[in-house]
Formats: sequence, C-alpha cells, structure tokens
Amino acid sequence: MAKVLTPRSESYSQWYNDLVLKADLAENSAVRGCMVIKPYGYAIWEKMQSVLDRMFKDTGHENAYFPIFIPKSFFSKEADHVEGFAKECAVVTHYRLMNDPDGDGVVVDPEAKLEEELIVRPTSETIIWHTYKNWIQSYRDLPIKCNQWANVVRWEMRTRLFLRTAEFLWQEGHTAHSTKQEAIEETETMINVYGDFAEKFMAVPVVKGIKSANERFAGALETYTIEALMQDGKALQSGTSHFLGQNFAKAFDVKFANKEGKEDYVWATSWGVSTRLMGALIMAHSDDHGLVLPPKLAPIQVVIVPIFRKPEELAKIKEAASGLISKLRDKGIDVKFDDNDNKKPGWKFAEYELKGVPVRLGLGPRDLENGTVEVARRDTLSKEVVAFDGVDEHIVKLLEDIQENIFNKALDFRAESTVSVDTYEEFKAQLDKGGFIMAHWDGTPETEQKIKDETKATIRCIPLDQPDEDGVCIYSGQPSKKRVMFARAY
Repeated sequence: MAKVLTPRSESYSQWYNDLVLKADLAENSAVRGCMVIKPYGYAIWEKMQSVLDRMFKDTGHENAYFPIFIPKSFFSKEADHVEGFAKECAVVTHYRLMNDPDGDGVVVDPEAKLEEELIVRPTSETIIWHTYKNWIQSYRDLPIKCNQWANVVRWEMRTRLFLRTAEFLWQEGHTAHSTKQEAIEETETMINVYGDFAEKFMAVPVVKGIKSANERFAGALETYTIEALMQDGKALQSGTSHFLGQNFAKAFDVKFANKEGKEDYVWATSWGVSTRLMGALIMAHSDDHGLVLPPKLAPIQVVIVPIFRKPEELAKIKEAASGLISKLRDKGIDVKFDDNDNKKPGWKFAEYELKGVPVRLGLGPRDLENGTVEVARRDTLSKEVVAFDGVDEHIVKLLEDIQENIFNKALDFRAESTVSVDTYEEFKAQLDKGGFIMAHWDGTPETEQKIKDETKATIRCIPLDQPDEDGVCIYSGQPSKKRVMFARAY
C-alpha cells in the first residue's frame, strides 16, 4: 500500500513535505538548499513548460538563451536592482582547482583568481540589456520579445522543496519597445497570459493586481502579479510581470533612433514564472490521500489497472484494453496500462491515488464478461461502473468535468476565505484564520512596513478589478481611496 501522509489538520507543512517526497515529485539533494526534481515531478513541469511556451509564442515571443555567469560590474549599473539581489548572489571568484600539496583532495588554485568576479545568474536583466545594446540601433529593430527557459540561483538559507530553493527552474521574458505605452501593454498582456494559464490549466483561481512599492521587483516602475490562495489560508505569488521603464536602457546606454530620427532610450519589461508553480499546484488541490492533479497537467491522465490471477487472464484484458488505449491516445489523452505483476491491484490503486492520476480504470475477467469497466475519479474519490463500449467518450467528458470541478472547488474556497475588515483589531483577528483580507491602506510604505513587522502580513496586491471606495486606513486612520489585499504568504 502507498505510504501514509501526515494529515493536513495535524501539520500542513509536514503534509506538504510528505506529499512531495512520497509522490516522487522531488527530494533534497547533496547540495544544501537545492533539490532533485524526480521524473514524475519533472513530467508535470514539462507539461507546464509546453503549454506556457505555446502561449508565449502565440503572443509573438521567441526563445533565446543567455549566459548563466554575469560580470559583477553589470550589477553595479542599476542601483535598485543590485540592492534587491545583493544578499542572494552566489559569486564565482576562481576558475581552476588543483591537487592539495598536502595530499588532502583538491583545493582552489590561488593562481586562478578571476580578474572580475562572476555572479551566478539570479535573474538576467543586466546581461540581456548589455546584449540588447548591440542588437538595437533603430525603431526598425523593435520590439524585441525574447524568453528563456533557464535555471537561476538565489542563495536562500531557509528552503522548502519547490517553494523556495537556492537553485530553481523558471522562464524569464525580456522585451524591448519603442514606446512607453507599448511596454505597458506588454506587461499587462503577460500577466493575463499567466492568469489564463493558472486558471485554465492549473485550475487555480488567481487575483491579478499591482504590487505596492515595498513589494515591487527591484528596478521596476510597476510590478503586476497573480496571487493564489493555498488551502492553509496563505497566499502564494504565482507569477509576475514588470514594467521596467527606461531604467535598464539608461544603465546600459541602449538607445534607438525613432521614426523622427531622434535618439531615445528603449522601454523595457520582464516577466517570469518558476517551479514554484509546482508548489501552488500541490497546495491548492491535494488532500490527505495525496495529489489531486488537474487533467490538463497530469503526466498520466488515465491509468488502466488489470485485475487478474493467471497470465491468460492478463492476456485477454490486455487485448481488450488495447483498442481503448488507441482511442484515448487518438484523442490526445495520456494513458498508461499498468501490467506490472510485482504489485497487487490494491497497492496500485493507492499509489495512483497518491500520485493524483485523474481517472483510474479497473478491468478484470468479470468486467470482460459483463462488458463493463470500473471508473474511479481522483477528485471526488467516487467510482462508477460504465459500459466498456463507448467508455472512451465517457472519459473525455469526465476529464473535462474533473478539470472544472477542481477549479470551482478552489474558487469556492477562495470566496469563503476572502473577507473585508475595517479596523486593525478585526484585521489581526482575521489573520489567525488565514485567507485574503481586503482592507483600507493609506498608501505609504511606512504604514505597510509597520503592519508587516507587527503581523507578518503583507500587501499581496492592489487588485486590478478593485473599485474605488472612500475609507480610512486600518492602521493610521488616514484617508484611503481603495481596499488592498493583505495576507500572510509563502
């Protein structure tokens, strides 16, 4: 039988760690703070990559690749940027090892010191904008819309698999434009792409909004975000898109001749999501039995488990199932026939439940005689007996229903967990219950910081669809024109 998970009610944090490990998604590596993404976990990430990559290309973007090493001097050119990342940077100082003269393994060769230290990529704005200077001379060279799939290093001391690790996988888009308006439109387009991906594929409802100045990306003029609510009532920033203005163009002297022949600085954006989305997928849907995966991102959408005692029974089941497998694959459904005879059907049922496979079919000799098949759905843990003929069409509709049901369940949870408060006392009391809290704020970084210091809650965003509403700040009592969204967060 599959391994038991710590119940969420007992320890949400331990439940999460148990699930990541026991569902074979990832594990800690020999390198402190880094993780090994196992094949099943990476298969989910590959599906995410595939969908997002198509969405990027459909909006006019191209993939490229830039170096992982960035000269230290590049970071000195954009003051806000370097300040935002300075404490997280890993630095390469030497380029060669040598045998220890005392015979104790290898040591760094003191003669191989780099003339200039290299930063292991925490993000690529600086190296990319240094490169764009060579690519851009005229408005005819714009826009440039590049994306790269890469790894980055941010030297985190407190880590958790997928949510926060020293090295993680992501994509980062970096675009260059001839006008401010075009860059702003790009920033908004990409946050909408992320929102669509989260809701339509991950089945995770998100709130789209703008970050406060305190929470803004280092070097950006504006940061757009999608914020998701996890089952423990904490928020998870799940994607960001940044309007960088002309800051990086000025830092790296990237100018272009406009249509009037006048020289101007280029306008910039950057945007990205990471393997942190894996954490969102796990925490938004899963239960005490294991993963609950939305069908659109499940590596195995349907598993067929044959129930047999004799080899000849397996042969008949396999023959009957072969036509169904072909029909499902023709419909673009990822299906697995598990004829491993080292494990019993009951063990397999529990294992696929743990791994979140959306639909499980149980097929035995009696089913063949009756012309039926047992169909189990992971999201509700319910079972039904369905006629074998036409079960492929039933499964197609079932997968659509599961995708919708998972989203609606998460949406209902968010609605139940979003409240408005008008006083600081109400605010603090609600924080202990978790969820999104809509409250008035006076707009000052000082007030936001004081609330964070006292409660560990942050302004997750100023929602884009939040209407104007006269009120007073819950902390300072000063006038406020709009509620913002607070929460404790990962």
